[in-house]
Amino acid sequence: MPLSVRQLLEDKGVPVKEEHLETLNNRWKEMHALRGNLESANLDEANISLTNTPGGDHIE
Repeated sequence: MPLSVRQLLEDKGVPVKEEHLETLNNRWKEMHALRGNLESANLDEANISLTNTPGGDHIE
């Protein structure tokens, strides 16, 4: 049985408030759903480029 988000956070010393638990669980499920999509993705076809423009984002 997989650990819950509460157990994982408390094992790392992060206290979890009851009022935040529902939001944390929803986000945890969303992250796992996205991760499942990544595990089956063909990364050879993922063409992504990242550039750094010192001083800001501008075009000359």
